Amino acid sequence: MVSKITVNGETQEVQLPLSLTELIKQNNVQQPEMVSVQVNDDFVDRNEWNDLQIKEGDVVDFLYFMGGGA
Repeated sequence: MVSKITVNGETQEVQLPLSLTELIKQNNVQQPEMVSVQVNDDFVDRNEWNDLQIKEGDVVDFLYFMGGGA
């Protein structure tokens, strides 16, 4: 089933069922070990990525943490 979700502010059409892990792969997330993920404003624990199923209308944000400073 094709459904619309929002990823980092952009609408995407995805084929459901779809786990969060699969969505991360589809979006070519570089270094997923360095990314935090929010689904509908809730942070998702890394050990839940395989089990969390994306649903129609979900809002997903990949948050990249950058190092640096002086």
